[in-house]
Amino acid sequence: MGTMGFIGLRYMGRFGVCPSRFGSLTLGSRGIPRRAVSALVFRAHGDPAEVLRLEELELPALGETEVKVRMLAAPINPADINMVQGSYAILPSLPAVGGNEGVAEVEEVGAKVDRLKRGDWVVPSDLGSGTWRTVAVCAETSLQRIPNRLPLAMAATLSVNPCTALRMLHDFIPLNPGDFLIQNGANSGVGQSVIQIAASMGVKTINIVRKRPELEALIAQLKALGADHVFTEEDLRKPALNDVFKDAEPRLALNCVGGKATVDMLRHLVNGGTMVTYGGMSRKPVTVPTSALIFRNLNIRGFWVTQWKKDNAHDPSRFDAMLEELAALCRTGRLVSPALSEYPLKDYREALDNAMQPYSSRKQLLVM
Repeated sequence: MGTMGFIGLRYMGRFGVCPSRFGSLTLGSRGIPRRAVSALVFRAHGDPAEVLRLEELELPALGETEVKVRMLAAPINPADINMVQGSYAILPSLPAVGGNEGVAEVEEVGAKVDRLKRGDWVVPSDLGSGTWRTVAVCAETSLQRIPNRLPLAMAATLSVNPCTALRMLHDFIPLNPGDFLIQNGANSGVGQSVIQIAASMGVKTINIVRKRPELEALIAQLKALGADHVFTEEDLRKPALNDVFKDAEPRLALNCVGGKATVDMLRHLVNGGTMVTYGGMSRKPVTVPTSALIFRNLNIRGFWVTQWKKDNAHDPSRFDAMLEELAALCRTGRLVSPALSEYPLKDYREALDNAMQPYSSRKQLLVM
């Protein structure tokens, strides 16, 4: 099989073993590197603060169908942390480089590369990309070009959360201006993207968050993005809120929490409505009352953007079109990056610590 991703090793998951050209990287090599490459490497699964180390790697020679890129920035997402911990659906062979999302600039292309050129900005096409590094050599087919006029933070966080939000708003039920949707985890990266993209469509959002310190500041932040209503999980259980749903009947529910929070949200979904689960932050199962299926005919679906990318890998134009749609929203100011804090790669420990704090609505961005 061909090269795949930035990870530099093989990863094993539900899709099998994918050999990578990056397998020629030598972690901890004693030889003289062709170019100094710094990367956050983990040699065992566990607490990211304990198992991740900043190491020097040896960069392999550039192949004819390969591209050398300089990483510009890469976020720390919950899936990245889960992968290091060993609790994600796809796990890398070890040792591995952390990070699955980010933006890079093309520095050099192989003799048979015809889709990319020097100076292009690119993002990984798939999971397991090992973006927490400074430089990489990878297959042309493992990269997707994006407009390089985007703000750096937006470009670095474009290919996962906004893509997840866009697909869930487009692919499950037709949404028309004036329709309502309800979502939990509304302060997450996906949640903030849902608010903005839905607002651009004229779709109204009812947003559920956990009760926390500085709740009013969070509510104000989400409403500034275009949220129509913001409630806590506790609010959702109060009878007084039923008056809100008399005029705001959501046809779509987006769930990234699970557990009781999901049942509470389902109660307000219209008969025949659809709930899409794309995460499980509570680590509790999604329990659906029998009556919701029999008497209310609710549709219960799941979504994973990684699977969508794999299902559409035969037609790269679909990924191109999705990124262009998101870029157009960015250029017109209708989609902005989530609130974030920037850290140089050497300060990764502080970034990881902040990324794992409860109630955080800020994304941590490693800037190379």
